[in-house]
Amino acid sequence: MKNIYVFLACLLLIACQNNAQPQDPIPTHDSFTIESKILSETRTINVWTPPNYKKSSDSLTVLYMPDGGIKEDFPHIANTLAQLIESKRIKPVILVGIENTVRRRDLSGPTEVEEDKKVAPVIGGAEKFRTFMNKELFKEVEKRYRTKAEKGIIGESLAGLFIVETLFNHPDMFDFYIAMDPSLWWNNQHLVKNAKSNLAQFPTSPKQFWFAGSNAKDIAKHTKELAKILTEVNPTNLKWTYSNEPKEKHHTIYRATKEKALVWALGN
Repeated sequence: MKNIYVFLACLLLIACQNNAQPQDPIPTHDSFTIESKILSETRTINVWTPPNYKKSSDSLTVLYMPDGGIKEDFPHIANTLAQLIESKRIKPVILVGIENTVRRRDLSGPTEVEEDKKVAPVIGGAEKFRTFMNKELFKEVEKRYRTKAEKGIIGESLAGLFIVETLFNHPDMFDFYIAMDPSLWWNNQHLVKNAKSNLAQFPTSPKQFWFAGSNAKDIAKHTKELAKILTEVNPTNLKWTYSNEPKEKHHTIYRATKEKALVWALGN
């Protein structure tokens, strides 16, 4: 019996090691808070600027990211941007990370599926979260930093769902959209099923959309279906790329594809 427990403990340790994420060095950055009237809470915002930002007078493109806390995805995205800018593979940009409070509330839209409603006590707050970004966050960032009108957004999983929903429902909010393994299963694949009608109403201003799918069974079939629809519709004002990543898992795809996505969207 003792040997069985040891064996199970070893399996658990291996599983934890396989899912462990690297400890990323925290880059030099600014942090400030917004007392959001729209969300009725205090939100922490982390901002990374390129090394030469303070020495120049240039205004820069802004890349926004949900899951943007110091203990979330902000450090590894900021460090990747720094490397790509230093090697002149992309243009300099400002990164704005939004730290989570109630993640599943902010990043999910409404759903009629009972199983979806079990993922968190509160869901369906994506529209209010977008309004916070539009009405409060953008203005605060533009007040504090030298910014161009051009802006983009990057995220994975439920944040990817939020990004695709924003692209289809509020396409003018950003100029470029990057979504890794978006949770397109949400609300009975509503976004995929309504993609054609949303694309038919797409704005005339040019937009860019890069998305990727891992081998996750509940996601891969829907990202592939969305790519198929985009191929069929072929919207002239939407430049898009789908990166099929069958060798990647849901927890590895963000780090595995972030560099190629950023070079595609921001490359010199």
